[in-house]
Amino acid sequence: MAVLLLVLLLALLFAGLGFVVKVLWWVAIVVLVIWILGFVFRSADSAGTRGRWYRW
Repeated sequence: MAVLLLVLLLALLFAGLGFVVKVLWWVAIVVLVIWILGFVFRSADSAGTRGRWYRW
């Protein structure tokens, strides 16, 4: 009985990890798109050169 519960617990753990990894892939894709758009749409500063759109 304990082995069956351990196997079920491991199955739930791996299913949960698979869901989290899939969600993290979507988050990574969204961040990548925002990062690329930031380079495309960055504004010019007062000197006429293109400045950084981030602060680090």
